[in-house]
Amino acid sequence: MNSEDPVASNPEHYRVLFENEHVRVLDYTDTPGVRTTPHIHPNSVMVTLSDFDRRLHTPAGTRDVTLQAAHAMWLPAQRHSGENIGSTPTHVIFVELKGAHAGAPAKHAVGPVTL
Repeated sequence: MNSEDPVASNPEHYRVLFENEHVRVLDYTDTPGVRTTPHIHPNSVMVTLSDFDRRLHTPAGTRDVTLQAAHAMWLPAQRHSGENIGSTPTHVIFVELKGAHAGAPAKHAVGPVTL
């Protein structure tokens, strides 16, 4: 596990729920005011379990997002740090892809893609 793996860099917030050769499933939680250190996500599906507001910081810039519970969205491979800028806890499940489908972090990727 490298130092920018979110489980290694932010173990108080990320935990592995399941892992095999194809995917890794992570559970993420935080509370208002919490900020993570920089970390990398491969291409992933993100499932929101709570409503929350976040500020994401990447080499491409900063983006604020407001997300509602019970949504699934694509998270392209990226390196970022984030902070809970809202008044509610964050609870998210990430299904990270592995192997050829993991992708490489792109400088322009900032947060989830909503379609």
